[in-house]
Amino acid sequence: MAGFKDIIGHAQIIEHLESAIEMDKVSHAYIFNGPDKSGKRMLAEAFAMTLQCETGEKTPCLECKSCKQAMAYNQPDIIYVSHEKPNTIGVDDIRSQVNNDIVIKPYSSRYKIYIIDEAEKMNVQAQNALLKTIEEPPAYAIIMLLTTNADSFLQTILSRCVVLSLKAVWDSTIKQHLMSHYQIPDYQADICTAFAQGNVGKAIQLASSDDFNELKASVLQLLKRLDDIDLYEMNAAVKQITEYKLEIQDYFDLMMIWFRDVLYFKATNDVNKLIFKDEVYDIKRQAAKRSYRNLEMIIEALEKAKVRLNANVNFELVIELLLLTIKEN
Repeated sequence: MAGFKDIIGHAQIIEHLESAIEMDKVSHAYIFNGPDKSGKRMLAEAFAMTLQCETGEKTPCLECKSCKQAMAYNQPDIIYVSHEKPNTIGVDDIRSQVNNDIVIKPYSSRYKIYIIDEAEKMNVQAQNALLKTIEEPPAYAIIMLLTTNADSFLQTILSRCVVLSLKAVWDSTIKQHLMSHYQIPDYQADICTAFAQGNVGKAIQLASSDDFNELKASVLQLLKRLDDIDLYEMNAAVKQITEYKLEIQDYFDLMMIWFRDVLYFKATNDVNKLIFKDEVYDIKRQAAKRSYRNLEMIIEALEKAKVRLNANVNFELVIELLLLTIKEN
């Protein structure tokens, strides 16, 4: 668990939370809404630790008994709601861990805080049970819902919560963090940053992932030799991609970054802003042989392939059509 100062980006949300503490206008219910690994849990935990800090300041001291307990995940008045079923938070989970517990006063702190991660998994019955508590909470109670999809909540819950939607963090901020904290070279930081699309947690995961580096190597190897592959060799290329079936969306995203680099270089002749800077020779070569329209058609084909796979169209067929489109353009 970390304090606000250790969180990368999300300055507006941090400012809002600090202001609420400073002005003693803390709400009884918050929704932290954003993609997986975007920082929802870090923000909620930093907020919870600050609220329970014995100094009463807008930032946690990290030294008092409560802060130390929070950092060790054993602060008795910061409660993490769990669920046994992997894809559902049921009414019994909410009743036993929130509704029946919330009537008991805090053990040692000013507040009693409930953090419900993956809150989009609450079924309608669970949401209705929680709604009763949100409508008439004890003065000391604060409920934090962490979700990738706030739209999945009942309108009655949304209207009674402060909704904080996490925005993408600046690429330059993420890149600087990766280079200073993970000691990776700038070209690798560029790729992880571009791929993460403003998601700090995802960028950090990629920076330290051998699997991602292997995936990237496979994509680049295929894209650099695809033009020279004969049609009878196409099956082998499809099989190569099939090995990454579970990471296929990431595979497509890397291909997208590659062709956007080719398009960018074709339009500007500028190597400095390429993501795959260390592949500049092949990017120049592909930019010279492909027209703007060809590149647009390839990017469109990648988008279509994503949609088709989400619609459960045959995997090998989708990949084969995509590779043929790239080869023909």
